Amino acid sequence: MSAAKPLLQFNDIVCGYGDAMVLRGLSGAVAGGRVLGVLGRNGVGKTTLMRALAGFLPLRQGAVSLGGRDLARVLPHQRLALGMAYAPQEDIVFGDLSVEENLWLHLPDRNPDRYAACLELFSRLVERMNQRAGSLSGGERKLLSFTRTLGLRAALSILDEPSEGVQPENIDRMAQLVRARKAQGAAFVIVEQNLAFLQAVADDLIAIDHGECLLAGEAATFSRETLEAHLMV
Repeated sequence: MSAAKPLLQFNDIVCGYGDAMVLRGLSGAVAGGRVLGVLGRNGVGKTTLMRALAGFLPLRQGAVSLGGRDLARVLPHQRLALGMAYAPQEDIVFGDLSVEENLWLHLPDRNPDRYAACLELFSRLVERMNQRAGSLSGGERKLLSFTRTLGLRAALSILDEPSEGVQPENIDRMAQLVRARKAQGAAFVIVEQNLAFLQAVADDLIAIDHGECLLAGEAATFSRETLEAHLMV
């Protein structure tokens, strides 16, 4: 992991649903200008971790901090003001609103610079600005969610399976945009099954299984074969 001071840190997280504990003492961190990739097979707790970091799932044990501030008493909708943006795996757009309305909802301004880089690469969204977001394809909805999240220009963005259902050429463009935000000092935590995408953007990786960390370190130190082994069912 990076020796730089972490922007986001989570320590000894224990949480779950009802009496079922999904995460069992999970820890990690990411500094500004870096991407922490999270991988593992389906159902091992990756989305649970994202929901816990974003504040949608209470912790039974452990702590999450952003910029050194403990987030225990910070509600999910308050975390954006502190610099945390979250793009969930599902329920990613407001289906009854247009693409344009999805992009500008809750924003105090309509500065086109927010979305210029994304819309230059994702022309399909430009063509569908007046279209109801719920009528987009699954991949297009993912692009809309990704674009909206990056447009928030948060210090930290949490992305849960951002490339799911997205066409390969657009996945490459997503990686390009993430790298550009990294160069500006932004940090990311990204859950992803697409290893090519993850390896294109991640600086550090953790692999989890049954809510525990099986692998952690700098992405460049792991072979593709090692990472693939943690995605096998």
